[in-house]
Amino acid sequence: MTQPSPARLPGRREQAARNDAVILAAARDVFIADPDAPVSAVAHRAGVGISALYRRYQGKEDLLRQLCHDGLRQFIAIAEQAAAGHADGWEAFAAFLTGVVDADVHSLTVHLAGTFMPTEQMGMDARTAAELADGLLARAVASGRVRPGIVSGDVTLILEGCAAIRVPDPDRSRQLRTRYLALLLDGLQRSPAGDLPGPAPRDGELNWRWNR
Repeated sequence: MTQPSPARLPGRREQAARNDAVILAAARDVFIADPDAPVSAVAHRAGVGISALYRRYQGKEDLLRQLCHDGLRQFIAIAEQAAAGHADGWEAFAAFLTGVVDADVHSLTVHLAGTFMPTEQMGMDARTAAELADGLLARAVASGRVRPGIVSGDVTLILEGCAAIRVPDPDRSRQLRTRYLALLLDGLQRSPAGDLPGPAPRDGELNWRWNR
């Protein structure tokens, strides 16, 4: 009796997932370096034909949207892990900031904000991310270690400032970001230096960057 041929679909799915990961990694590198780059540059960097890219994404905006949504989900996962993994409020907050900077999530915000139309699901996830970050900040404040007047907008700009540190060597970029985050974490803690100069970012003040 002839044996049935083994099903190949799972293997194809696995290959498709690998190809998708390669395309997204290439897109991240290409668009962070140059948000105006064409999708053909992504295909070239990924080592795939342009048709393979278009089979997965309708166009550049769809690809940008996927990149930023993946980054948003990663931010949520890091925040949830930090919140669950540390009983001390300051330690949880510091672990959250360290995790986000190490993952380089905010490079996507710095370079790609306003380049695509977000989906409704992205809006929901963004609200979840904001709630988690605000909760971690509130826990840090309750610990008594945070200097007065720190707001969520300060945290956003700290993360974006670390993401803006970039040199050609990715490992060196990571080292420098870690170095300056350590300085910023010191600055977030109570100090005899007094109040911070200037008003803190207002609610919604930074949202303009996501308007097309």
